[in-house]
Amino acid sequence: MRLFLMTAPMLAMMAAVGASAQDQTPHSQPDVLESPTPQIDFPAFVKLTGEVAELREQRLLPKDVFLEQALADGALLLDTRSAEAFRLGHIEGAVNLPFSDFTDEKLAKVIGENRDRPIYIYCNNNFSDNVEPIGLKAAPLALNIPTFINLVGYGYANVWELDGVMTIAEVPWQAEPMFAQLKVVAPQTTP
Repeated sequence: MRLFLMTAPMLAMMAAVGASAQDQTPHSQPDVLESPTPQIDFPAFVKLTGEVAELREQRLLPKDVFLEQALADGALLLDTRSAEAFRLGHIEGAVNLPFSDFTDEKLAKVIGENRDRPIYIYCNNNFSDNVEPIGLKAAPLALNIPTFINLVGYGYANVWELDGVMTIAEVPWQAEPMFAQLKVVAPQTTP
C-alpha cells in the first residue's frame, strides 16, 4: 500500500509531463533545451551527441584488436577515470587524464598536437569484476560514452572504444602492489 501511495503521485506527474510534451508542435523545442548560459550549451551537446552516435558505433573494437592497436606506436591508450582509480589499476600502457579535467590545453598536453592521433578508450563498465577500482556505473552513464563525445567535440575524431565486457584478468592489467598501500609504523623504543 505504501509503495502504491508513493508511486501513484509519480505516475500522475509523469502522465502530466507526457501530455504537456504532446501539446508541443513538432518543430518546437522543450524549454529545457534553451540555454540561458552561453558557457553551458545543452542543445549543442544534444546535437553533437546525435552527430557522434553513428561514428561511435563504427569505432567499437573487440578486445584483441583494441589491445593490439592501442599499444601500437603512435597510438594513445587513454584512461579517463579518476587519478585514484588509475593509480589502483589500469590497462598496462594507459595514460590518465580524468574526464573532469578535459580542457583544450590539457588534452593537447596529453594527446599532442596531432588531432588525428588514434586514441583508444575504455572504462569501468568494460569489466565485470565490479570491485575497486572498477566499480560499475549505470549503463547509460558509462564513462566511455561522454569521453567519446567530448573527444570528438574537442576535435579528436580518431577515437576507438573497447567493446564488450571482460574481467581484468583478460587484459594486461597493471595494479598497484598491495604492499604499497600499507603504511608500516616503526615501533617506538625508549632509550
